[in-house]
Formats: sequence, C-alpha cells, structure tokens
Amino acid sequence: METLWEQIRTLLWNVFNRPTIADFLDILIVAFLLYELLMLTKETRASAVLKGLAMLVLASWFSDLLGLTALNWVLLNIVNNGAVVLVILFQPELRKALEQIGRGTIRESSRIQDMEQSEHIVEEITSCLLTLSRRRVGALIVIEQRIGLKDVIETGTTLNSQISAALLENIFEPNTPLHDGAVVIRGGRIMAAACILTLSEGKGISRELGTRHRAALGITETTDAVTLIVSEETGIISMAREGRLTRHLDRAALENVLTSLYHQKETGLWTALMEKTRRRKGGAL
Repeated sequence: METLWEQIRTLLWNVFNRPTIADFLDILIVAFLLYELLMLTKETRASAVLKGLAMLVLASWFSDLLGLTALNWVLLNIVNNGAVVLVILFQPELRKALEQIGRGTIRESSRIQDMEQSEHIVEEITSCLLTLSRRRVGALIVIEQRIGLKDVIETGTTLNSQISAALLENIFEPNTPLHDGAVVIRGGRIMAAACILTLSEGKGISRELGTRHRAALGITETTDAVTLIVSEETGIISMAREGRLTRHLDRAALENVLTSLYHQKETGLWTALMEKTRRRKGGAL
C-alpha cells in the first residue's frame, strides 16, 4: 500500500512541478479511459461494484492513517488482488469493451454495393415480417454487423441462401424443423436458421416479453448485431439494438431501420466517437 501511495505522490509531483506536453497527453488519455469506463458501467451491476471497490480503497487508506494494522492488512490483500477480482466480476463488460475496440470496418462479404440489391433485401425482409405479424407467427431475425457471429451460426442449421420473403416465412412456419430459434443474416444471405441465442440477464425487461425477446436483447448486449422480432402472442414487431428494445414498428419504421443498415457507410474513428457522443446527449444522428 505504501508503494502505491508513493507512486501517486511521485506522479502528482511530476505533474505539478515539471509538466510537459507528454504529461498533458497522458492525463487526457487516462481521463478519457476513466470516462469510458464509467459510461460502460453506467446503469449496470458493475457500477455498484466500482463504488464498492472505491470504498475499499478509501477504507484501506484511512485504516493505514489511523494505524489499524489488522484491518489494513485485510483490506490491503483485497485491494492487491483487485485486478483478478475485477476480471471475474466485470467479465461481461470487459468482453463488450474489447469487442468494441476490435470492431473494424464492415467485411467486404457483408457489404451490399448494389443499391438495387439492397432495396430488394429491405423489401423482402419487410414483407416477411409484416406477413408474419398479421398471422401472429413468431420470428427472430439477427442481422450481423461488424462483430462476426460465427459461433452463433454454428449452433443452427447452415443455409447460406439468398434472402427472400417466401424462404423466411417458410422457416418460421410453426411445426417445421427450423421454426424454433433465430435466423442469422450476413449481408445479402441467410447464413443459418434455428440458431440458439443466450438470453439477456437484464432485470428491467417487462414480464409480458417472452424468451424470444430476451434472446434478441441478449445478442445485442454482447455484439453490435441488430435483431428483429415478431411476437407470437400479439403480432407486434420489435427491434433490439445495443441492449435496448423498440416496439410497435410499422412498415415505414421497418424500412427505415433496414435501409439504414444496408446503406450504411464506413466511418473513421473520429466520426464514430462524435456519433457516440451525440447519441449519449440525445442529439440527432
């Protein structure tokens, strides 16, 4: 613990007595990383764990200051092993953060270059979902983005076929071999059907939403995929994205969502950061 405080004192002395451009850059980077960490854990169980860890650090400092040797020894051991504890407790958040860092540009195989082809895909998926909604046939479609879903695809039956409303409707037809599970779409092709998704563990999900909606939210909490859901009970069409659910989509809303996915352009790091900031502030995209 003494070594930690000595390092902090040395850092503060260097910052206030001989600051350089590198020092300011270092501070900005650390501040940005801390901000991103706070935003990543905001409104999650991890935020409570972070507060608890901060309380332990403060308690350790006060116990050392007051000479409480036994208590300081216990807290010191907990703090020193904090890195391992954080990895275990923050496993979902760390995985999500690393996946976000590792996102590259959209793979060439997933991009639709032909405007006419993309419009055809939008129309086919929209037509399928509206038909299933009228008939109250449950459906779950996962549209892959930058993060690959190979592990999810391997849990289902491989199709690798062109997108068509008739095929999608036939897949979700009740009492057929592939109707139970999710369809995964990559670019302009249906990669697999009857895929198994991990359910969301969120406690704020409405009780009226079943397993299909929880599965849709679960995949969007750990990847950047977009899922479209048709409720078997009500016929309501919903969309899950970034762990959030949007319900009661009509034809116009569906077309807007799909058009934005299939007509999206590659963006640089700065543009992506600015877009992320606007989203947090509630600004227009």
